Order: sequence, then structure tokens, then C-alpha cells
Amino acid sequence: MTGLVISNLSAGYKRRPVVEDLSLSSVAPGSMLGLLGPNASGKSTLLRAIAGLGASSGRVELNGVDLKTVDSRKRVEMIGYLPQSLPPASPLVAYEAVMAACRAVRALDTRTAEQVVENAFAGLGINHLALERMSRLSGGQRQMVGLAQVVVRTPELLLLDEPTSALDLKWQLAVINTVREILHKTGAIAMIAIHDINLAIRTCDQLAVISEGSLIAFGPTESVISPTVITRAYGVSARVEHCSEGIPFVLVDHATP
Repeated sequence: MTGLVISNLSAGYKRRPVVEDLSLSSVAPGSMLGLLGPNASGKSTLLRAIAGLGASSGRVELNGVDLKTVDSRKRVEMIGYLPQSLPPASPLVAYEAVMAACRAVRALDTRTAEQVVENAFAGLGINHLALERMSRLSGGQRQMVGLAQVVVRTPELLLLDEPTSALDLKWQLAVINTVREILHKTGAIAMIAIHDINLAIRTCDQLAVISEGSLIAFGPTESVISPTVITRAYGVSARVEHCSEGIPFVLVDHATP
């Protein structure tokens, strides 16, 4: 079976599971899945578990391959993981940092590797950062370089943990549009943890909402977003309205008791 399938996944700490018995039916190739939920709901733990970081139980299949049957190197080739933490503020220039990420996974000749890295910078619109030292970049700029480090690996699955959190509106759209273009060209899958519900509604093909480590809603965007789901997940009273283009958006009124 192609796509991403998660079955009965549990992960967290030895004595305190964070994600428990979570399952997702097939997420199709070329699609973007938005992962929603409040702070400490288990979004980051779920992404780390899929990436093979930390102890977990259950089954994760990517394009018919059980990820527990592949070694760590093959898993790194298949999965590109961008954590919340920013790339280190090292003396390396951004170009060197991205080239190192490319070389770590792909056996390419020098010219091809250079072209892949240059394409990543161009696709993200950050050519102007290529020769800047990582230590001199802002948090948002380092976040963009971190995404470039994922993109150059051409993974089958991109796991992006709040990739827009340090970015202004323009760069948020740049990130989302670049990821969507990659998915369209390669057939890869992206799972993106995101706090901006309305950005997720506008850009994701499917949404998964988790709360306290459990899945409470999963499916196409419009079937998932409802006042009931939002109240259950976030503890707020909210309305779902529609803009002039018919796209739903969420308005939060107040916290629930």
C-alpha cells in the first residue's frame, strides 16, 4: 500500500506515555497532513516517534515499508525531520550547513550536490542567506535554513514540527507553497504540526487533531473542523465561518469553563 499508515502507535517516556494507541488510515502520496492540537498534546512526540527517535510501539508504514524493519540510515533517507529546535548558530555559512545535510544522506558528485543545494535555496527564496554565517542569522532565517536541510534530502516523508512558528506572514506562505510544490513534483507526503488553525485549513489536504495524546478527529479539512472538535481539543468556544471564497475559518469567542 502506498502512502503513510500508522497503527496503534504509542510513544513518550518510560513511565509516562504521551501518545497512546494512535492510528491514522492511509495518508496519500503528494498530500499535506496538518497536525493540530494544544500545547503538550503529543504532536512533537508523534513526529519524533515516526522519525524513529525515542522508544515507541505500534506500526508505521511508508509506501508499504514497515519502518521498524529498516536500519537507521535507510530511515534517514526516507524521512526528513525538522524539529522545533532551530539549527545551531554555528560558524558555518548557511550553504555549508545545507551541503553537509545533503552529503550526509545522498551520494552525489560535487556538481550535482551543488545544484541540489542551490535549487533548495532558490526554491525557498533564501539565496541571500547562502553565504551568511549561521551565528549571524535570526531565528526565522535559521528556521528557513533548517527547512532547506530537509528539502535537499528529497525524502518520501517530511515531518515538520511547527516550521512556520518563527516566521512572518510572507515567509509562512513561502514555506507552505514550497512544501506543496515539492509534494506535487515528487509525490512525497508532509506531516506538519501547526498552531495556526486557519493557515492549516487553507493549505492542508487533511487534518489530524490530537488532545492528551489521543486522536479526536482525522480526515479532509472541512469534515474535521467543527465547533465541537475545537472545543474538545482546545477548551474554547469557537465558530466556523466562511470567507467570500467559501473557505472555512475559525473565530474563537472565549475559553470554556
